[in-house]
Amino acid sequence: MAGEKNKGLQLLDFWVSPFAQRCRIALAEKGLPYEPLEQDLSNKGELLLRANPVHGKVPVLLHGGRPICESLVILHYLDEAFPEAAPALLPSDPRARAHARFWADIADRKVFECGTRLWKLKDGEARARARGEMVEALRALDAELGDKPYLAGEAFGFADLAVVPFAAWFPGYARLGEFSLEEVCPRLAAWAERCGERESVARNMHLPEKVCEFIAYLKDKYGDK
Repeated sequence: MAGEKNKGLQLLDFWVSPFAQRCRIALAEKGLPYEPLEQDLSNKGELLLRANPVHGKVPVLLHGGRPICESLVILHYLDEAFPEAAPALLPSDPRARAHARFWADIADRKVFECGTRLWKLKDGEARARARGEMVEALRALDAELGDKPYLAGEAFGFADLAVVPFAAWFPGYARLGEFSLEEVCPRLAAWAERCGERESVARNMHLPEKVCEFIAYLKDKYGDK
């Protein structure tokens, strides 16, 4: 039974991490109970370093004490380890699965990476390039969404799960990049609101205002001077 199989499920977490939020939303979507273990990333503890010795990063899912690292790997694992826990996160069709993985990779390699450069770089050509690449990535997501209710199609799925944690970061990116999300990608902005109405998302994401405060903290502490 699912209740027995997921006994001892724990998530090494950090409140604002979009990657940890992916896992929280996925666990909520599948109805899998777990113990959240908030981590202090400025003073990493023995548990995190032992569970993820390669990167020392969250999220890490502990299943019976055994670690599974990296958010997208965890999402795949949840489908495979708990096939009876509906809904499945990934589609069954191989082409659709590959397509979903592609857009998850865009979120990591484009949206997150460009966003990091936006808060980290001071004014200049490099920051302007980061802004341009961010707008390009968001427009690509907007075009992929098209007239569909979700990136995955008619129902919320893996691609949505991969991207939606960044929705709370979009206003901060827009502020730093000096663009309007609603003007640049109106369909994506509407999608973010639609996803935010899902219980799994609403209960596991923080308000954009809190995320903006955290981005300001990162910029002040770690940004180029």
